[in-house]
Amino acid sequence: MKKLETSRRVIILFLSFLNLAAQVTGFALCWFWYYKPFLKATWGIEFWEKGDITLIAVYLVILFMFSRMYGGTRVGYLKAWEVFFSQIFSTLIANVMAYAVLALMATKVIPAVWILALTGIQFVWIALWTASAQGIYRMLFPPRNLLLVSGERSTDGILHKFASRPDKYNICKCMDIAEGVPAICEEVEKSYDGLVLWDIPTKDRNMLLKYCYARSLRVYIMPKIPDVLVKGTEELHIFDTPIYLIREYALTVEQRAAKRIIDIVCSFILLILTSPFMLLVAIAVKLYDGGPVLYKQVRCTLGGKEFKILKFRSMRVDAEKDGVARLAAKKDDRITPVGRFIRACRLDELPQLWNIFKGEMSFIGPRPERPQLIKEYEKEMPEFVFRMKVKAGLAGYAQVYGKYNTTPYDKLKLDLTYIENYSVWLDLKLMLLTLKILFKPDATEGVENESKASEAAKEVDKSEG
Repeated sequence: MKKLETSRRVIILFLSFLNLAAQVTGFALCWFWYYKPFLKATWGIEFWEKGDITLIAVYLVILFMFSRMYGGTRVGYLKAWEVFFSQIFSTLIANVMAYAVLALMATKVIPAVWILALTGIQFVWIALWTASAQGIYRMLFPPRNLLLVSGERSTDGILHKFASRPDKYNICKCMDIAEGVPAICEEVEKSYDGLVLWDIPTKDRNMLLKYCYARSLRVYIMPKIPDVLVKGTEELHIFDTPIYLIREYALTVEQRAAKRIIDIVCSFILLILTSPFMLLVAIAVKLYDGGPVLYKQVRCTLGGKEFKILKFRSMRVDAEKDGVARLAAKKDDRITPVGRFIRACRLDELPQLWNIFKGEMSFIGPRPERPQLIKEYEKEMPEFVFRMKVKAGLAGYAQVYGKYNTTPYDKLKLDLTYIENYSVWLDLKLMLLTLKILFKPDATEGVENESKASEAAKEVDKSEG
């Protein structure tokens, strides 16, 4: 198994290097054949060998950094279309930045035709590379045969998730923990590549973990809330035994200060840059039905403090005339044509920059919920209030790694992962990852139906102990 994993890693590294080398070579040719002679002939800007190497090296670093951050190098791990999209997005950013650098060096706007041609060629290459790389990976590494062990909770949801990746996983058999740990251990001996532990008591889980670890067998665990809290602990070495510290507060004073500075500076700049777009959206919303431009709604932030979140109105004026809070559903007829467009382009969220500037929200943090929905969730999940240990955000961990219709319990675990692993770098990383999420179509989808939200709230782990 160890040799197999080493082979996987080597092949992925080779495929990633091949892609990176091809794209950087394309940029180098574009530089040497056109932009370098153009800068010299037009403005007398001449580059020597070290300047050439530096410029190409900077392009390589930018492309590698964004490809790695957005998942463009995760062949076999992500779906083929996700790898393709990540590579396309990373290449586009790298080329825009490269063009900006060249324009700054020339101190003038320079022809973009060659960088556009390079981008087109790179897109074709990425499509061919992604298909080939995924094909090679699947051919060499078939899906893992897994045994799923479950408790009282239904396995339908988790089986559906694993079934969505038949290229990676094959759940061969399901066993109930009630059959006993010895029976499960005996079954594991029958040529399985791994074990999936789904909602089983902690005592049984620990026994199976030790059993599999001793035999170098892979284990997939769906964490419970205490697991997420422990994962974010600080390791102390005060005594001669490891100690894990779970702090009584989420963010330190320095972290809160740095986070607030980033929020103020970035929101101020974006308010200025996006003001023309906000003006156009405001006019469009007003002209459509004459109703109010902004939609104000009470939400909860740090410590449960209530504030009014601002959005451009995307629904009819009487969308909630009965006063009942409900999530938007797919193909919701309450959404106006203008509203559907600004939702798709995320323009309806722009007024929240003012919430951020005022300090009611942050760029990154758990999405703020309505007080009524929080009360409903708390009935089934008392831990839902843990999300409010930090300021609410425009986007967060749950938006980057989850979906609009991810269950509230899973969103809670994602949000707690963010809170317990917070760093300024994590905030900056999530802000960059959010750019990619903005272009994913399922990021603005509503829930399947109105009852889905209430049903999801009941899908809570019943074996937290």
